[in-house]
Amino acid sequence: MKNSLLELYSDYLMSSFAQTTATGLSQLLDHAVSHDQIIRFLAGSDFTSRDLWSLVKSTVRTIETDDGVLIFDDTIEEKPYTDENDIIAWHFDHCQQRTVKGVNILNGLYVVGDVNIPVAFEIVHKDLPFCDVQTRQVKRHSAITKNEQLRQMLRVCQHNQLRYRTVLTDSWFSSKENMAFIKVALKKEFIMALKSNSTVALNLEDKRQGRFVRVDALPLQENTVLPVYIKGLSFPVMLAKQVFTNKDDITGVLILASSDLQHNYDHITTLYQKRWNVEVFHLCPMGKNLSNPTPVWRTHRPARSEPKATIFLHPSMLFSSSNNLNSSTTSTISRSEVRFTSRHYKPVMPNCSGSVPNIS
Repeated sequence: MKNSLLELYSDYLMSSFAQTTATGLSQLLDHAVSHDQIIRFLAGSDFTSRDLWSLVKSTVRTIETDDGVLIFDDTIEEKPYTDENDIIAWHFDHCQQRTVKGVNILNGLYVVGDVNIPVAFEIVHKDLPFCDVQTRQVKRHSAITKNEQLRQMLRVCQHNQLRYRTVLTDSWFSSKENMAFIKVALKKEFIMALKSNSTVALNLEDKRQGRFVRVDALPLQENTVLPVYIKGLSFPVMLAKQVFTNKDDITGVLILASSDLQHNYDHITTLYQKRWNVEVFHLCPMGKNLSNPTPVWRTHRPARSEPKATIFLHPSMLFSSSNNLNSSTTSTISRSEVRFTSRHYKPVMPNCSGSVPNIS
């Protein structure tokens, strides 16, 4: 019954163009499945990245190759009108350059050719409340950073024996710890955008002497590559400068670092272009209209022996605005939300009128 409801509910989400509610699905099925059955199903389990992998594993095994690409990026599903808790908290949105309230989700997307399959995700839990010294307001932060979560997700992908060659990330995840972990521990390659204040040495002697310069001060020309040593890394990387113009006619510059010294400029920029697949994945319109915070995924394949495209409802869809709830589902959904976060909720909050607690 659980799997059949999963199929029904996910098909309902993919085919709907308006508000999606348990009542609406029940009416669509002529009440063959009741509203209460749907609510109990949604509130009955905490779906995790392991459940996602069990759903996509068979599809991945049919299309994976040793040259596969693994892309990591996070997204924020805004929840401006929902009470703050461990998972619905304030996060910095680097696209808007401000903090927004919502659910922060780190996704791992596996790309082979024109097939994009999510293989892992983690929800950021800001489970440590603290008192801001200046404002005396209660704020939250995570016990584990997103960079640590990324490395843990890579370990899981390695454990799952996922075949891939290159990891792609934006500058948010271009830490030396991530680079060293991918190259040295996992023996994989990476292409990452660097922050403008990253420092590099132009040769091994400069590295030994501690002569480092910022990447934005390098005389690096477009369509060329430059081998350098990033400060803190034992191995060299290849830099490439990519200049682009966005839809607002604003010119931007990306400094890309590739751990594969055999890569030329065209190879680096062409491969990194695949990273934008995860942005399309985050903007998937099918995931913007759900009224329950329980993770649900659905795989849709074309009727072919070898799928050319695979559509997935990704985890961020599960936290869309609760404004879509109608009066008949509000109270039940609220209990479901409490249940979903209860494992991580700490009811004891710091006393902002006194000293600031030490969080180590």
